[in-house]
Amino acid sequence: MSVLKKLAGQTAIYGSSSIIGRFLNFLLTPLYALQFTNEQYGIITELYAYVAFLVVLLTYGMETSYFRFSTIKENKPSDVYSNTLYSLFTTSSFFIIVITFFSQTIADWLKYPDHFEYIIWFGIIVALDAISSIPLAKLRSEFKAKKFALVNFANVGVNISLNLFFIYYCKSNFDAGNTNWLINQLYNPEIGVGYVFISNLISSVIKFLLLVPEMSFKGEFRWELLKKMFAYSSPMLFIGLAYVINETLDRAMLKNILYNSYIEEGFNSTESLTKALEKNGIYGANYKITMIVTMFIQAFRYASEPFFFKNEADKNSKTIISKIMTYFVIVLVFIFLTITLYLHIFKYFIPNEIYWEGLVVVPILLAANICLGIYTTLSIWYKLSKHTIYGAYISGFGAILTLTINYLLIPIYGYLACAITTLICYFSMMVISYFLGQKYYHIPYDLKKIFLYVFIGSGLYAISLPFEPMENYQWAGYAYHTFLIFTFILIVYFKEIRKEKMVVL
Repeated sequence: MSVLKKLAGQTAIYGSSSIIGRFLNFLLTPLYALQFTNEQYGIITELYAYVAFLVVLLTYGMETSYFRFSTIKENKPSDVYSNTLYSLFTTSSFFIIVITFFSQTIADWLKYPDHFEYIIWFGIIVALDAISSIPLAKLRSEFKAKKFALVNFANVGVNISLNLFFIYYCKSNFDAGNTNWLINQLYNPEIGVGYVFISNLISSVIKFLLLVPEMSFKGEFRWELLKKMFAYSSPMLFIGLAYVINETLDRAMLKNILYNSYIEEGFNSTESLTKALEKNGIYGANYKITMIVTMFIQAFRYASEPFFFKNEADKNSKTIISKIMTYFVIVLVFIFLTITLYLHIFKYFIPNEIYWEGLVVVPILLAANICLGIYTTLSIWYKLSKHTIYGAYISGFGAILTLTINYLLIPIYGYLACAITTLICYFSMMVISYFLGQKYYHIPYDLKKIFLYVFIGSGLYAISLPFEPMENYQWAGYAYHTFLIFTFILIVYFKEIRKEKMVVL
């Protein structure tokens, strides 16, 4: 249990920066919903979908490759680290040059011809975040979780502060006619949603500067080492790209497919773009509610990935991974029940009622994220067994599913199709990864317990009260849902915690 407590402690610290940090960013959604139209929010949703894709492209799996090669005895950790930095600095610098040169062309393609500056800002954001990922990985590998948390808190704090200043203070006062010297000097209403991106850019620069002391190039440049790292990381690049396609490309597809559908229905270009962005904004805002699960998964991944690599030689490592998976599923199911059974409360996270029509996607996306979390934990088998190519195959299959089903169903079901597709995709990837993992790197997962907790969670959700977005429960309804959640907690207590205590005694 001491090993599990150590991992839980690391996850808690990473969670303080990842979950709390992202949760604070997450709280910007109500601000955007109040200050921007759902059309404008659609712009934010789409552009950040592309950012996620580009960050993966520019890191090209070198983060995981760094973890793998820094634990191999014949490699000096300083050489591995320096070579990784050399590589990412070179490619990221080249990317900034290219994206700046073609910024207007890209803006025209995205149908934002008057805002080529968005493209340049995002190019710099993506490049800095890609480079910053390696010193952050170094902090994780050295278990310097507190410093990792400090850097991320600073990044999030600056971003939120600037958003509050530009959007809550400047924009709201300017719109109300309450201007002053500071607002007149620093706020331009024509920039609009661009202040969201400017805030992100400044926070990314500050995060980069805070990590400069960690960017040591003392190791020897070794081309042979880099080639081996590229060979290991290239499948990870495809895994990452496929993950982003599965996770974010639906928002880009939603806008473009709906735009073409509205054109075919007889709307003009401006009306079609407005309506498509409105639907994208509704879907993107409701997707944010489900990000609580994603935050937990990310915090767990930050702690578990270096943990699993460093404990690979332990004879009990597979048993530990199995037990971790059981507890991980318990937490995911608990989060699912908390959000779905109190969705009448969570809906106020989006304070504008025009977005509430999209709340129907929340339970579907939460279920999808449970499958994603299990898949993410299962994926350790191909990283430890050096069969990363299988990870690329699985993720590629998921990407094909995402593209195909969204293409077929979005014209019929709109953003509901995106949620259903996400669930189908992650469920399929989870099942395939499990069976391949059992073949190439057998881990004795306790399937009976995992199925039991998923079944109990599904059953409790099934007997919950029907959800009507525009209505609220009476106190008896909330009491009933609280009873359902406590039922799950009691089952877990008697099956896990009480049993562990009895074993110790």
